[in-house]
Amino acid sequence: MNNKRLSNAGKTFDKWMNGLHPARKESVIGIVVLFLIFVIVSVFVRRTSLSDAVLFFNGRPTPVRAFTGAFSNVANLCLILMVVFYGKLGFIFAVVILLVQFPGILFNIFVIHNYSSISGVFTNVFALVAIVLIYRNNEKSKKYQEKIHTQAVTDALTGLPNRFACSEVMDMLIRQKSRFAIVTFNLNNFKSINSTMGMQTGNDVLIEIGRRLSQAAEKEVSGTKDIVTCQGGDEFSLLVCEYKTEQQLCDTIDYYRNVIEEKITLDDCDYFLTSSIGYAEYPTDADDSNALLSNANIAMLAAKHKLASERICRYSRELSRYEHYLEVERKVRLALENDTLYFNLQPQYDVSHRLIGFEALARMKDEDGNFISPADFIPVAESAGLIDQVDLCVFRKSAEFFGRLIRETHSDITLSVNASVKHLMKNDFLDEVREVLRVSGVPANQLEIEITESIMIDSVEKALQCICELKKMGIRIAIDDFGTGYSSLSYLNTFPADKLKIDKSFVDKINHSDSSKKYIAAIVTIGHVMNFKVISEGVEEKEQLDTLRSIGCDYIQGFIWGRPMSAEDAEKLTIQQMQNKDALYTSD
Repeated sequence: MNNKRLSNAGKTFDKWMNGLHPARKESVIGIVVLFLIFVIVSVFVRRTSLSDAVLFFNGRPTPVRAFTGAFSNVANLCLILMVVFYGKLGFIFAVVILLVQFPGILFNIFVIHNYSSISGVFTNVFALVAIVLIYRNNEKSKKYQEKIHTQAVTDALTGLPNRFACSEVMDMLIRQKSRFAIVTFNLNNFKSINSTMGMQTGNDVLIEIGRRLSQAAEKEVSGTKDIVTCQGGDEFSLLVCEYKTEQQLCDTIDYYRNVIEEKITLDDCDYFLTSSIGYAEYPTDADDSNALLSNANIAMLAAKHKLASERICRYSRELSRYEHYLEVERKVRLALENDTLYFNLQPQYDVSHRLIGFEALARMKDEDGNFISPADFIPVAESAGLIDQVDLCVFRKSAEFFGRLIRETHSDITLSVNASVKHLMKNDFLDEVREVLRVSGVPANQLEIEITESIMIDSVEKALQCICELKKMGIRIAIDDFGTGYSSLSYLNTFPADKLKIDKSFVDKINHSDSSKKYIAAIVTIGHVMNFKVISEGVEEKEQLDTLRSIGCDYIQGFIWGRPMSAEDAEKLTIQQMQNKDALYTSD
């Protein structure tokens, strides 16, 4: 962590908060009040020390001068309270008052020969020592609290104020009824930098962008009062105040967008980034900080998904459907953080109904235990850049189960897992696969990785290198959803795959459209020519099964023979299939 960046971020945040808290006179007033009490009590001390009056308590005479010590302690207590409640200013006042008293006390002792004042010397010395110790201890505590506060309101990577600091400033602005806008910047395709260049390069890019935005805010070129914060990851936000018109606000946002999109050069490599931007205004779009930030994020997502005419989008009620997207994204992140994602296994069979393996499918429940459909959370995970983490979690957990199942049953079935393009393109993907195989004990030849044919568009050379390495390890490769994307026979011919998987959308129409039937037959023929096995997914009807058998499809996956099931049910099915096979061999 860069302490200088933290220090600068703390100063920026404190500068803003101090600007929102106009200088107040409470501390001076408090010191004056305590000083007046001190003067009054000191007068009583003076008078009681010289008085010969007697007071009667319970019929017993008590000299008034006996109360001198009590009044003196009350006076010193006022000085101590100045230090406790009013810090440095109170400390200075208290020390000055004590030091001013010493000449008078010494004059009484050495000139007037009033030796009763000697106790006052010790009292004031002790009070001075106590005040110094309290002040030093308070200063140490204050510095520690400031350090903790700075860390609490600062993003550790960029040194910018973080989400918590942003919320504090917004809450203060809302209490003051000040008009402002919260703007969210999300870097487009930033994850590819981490995947291709490494995490450290990605971090350096974020640090550079944070530095640029911070400098731009300090220059106040936009004519508005701005504060830049980091919301975490590749997301930054901007608080804009003191703008006069909507156009001035848009000009300010556009200014910061241009700052982000200036070329970044690191280690002789140039990076050109763009951003999707959403913003919401107080009090027009919401009246609390959480809702404002949420609405700004919704507008940003609309810009990211090109629902807006430009890459800058203002929140409107028409965009509220993105609240569901944000809520699902939050639940996915929470499930990954708490490691609560789980898997189901859908059986795969050959056309004679012999079990050949299972496909591991991602499943998720929210924190209340409610099931969330994969049709909801998988697209969100892909859009939010989390799909590689979902893939790895399902791969790891299903492999652990499968490794134990194979060791206990000695079955030759295959585990099929999905790998998204984003996951496959990660620099450490092969290392992840090796580690999962090592920990789980699944034999490499009993693992199949499904990839989509869109990999042929994104980075065919890197994909080929990765797939070749997987094949060298003995892992099988299946091309998923074949025919729905970029189907190129030239690329297909170079891919060392083992299996083609026909998408359910074609199987659904196989008996309702002669062209669909011919299309699937053509895929099966092409697959066999290239020495691939062909599996059809989504088979639900007997008529579909009969047609697939007749055109030579090798394997079947679908509700007709098995729905996705828990690991326990998959284990029971595997044992049952092995017992049936043993019984068949015995009867033969």
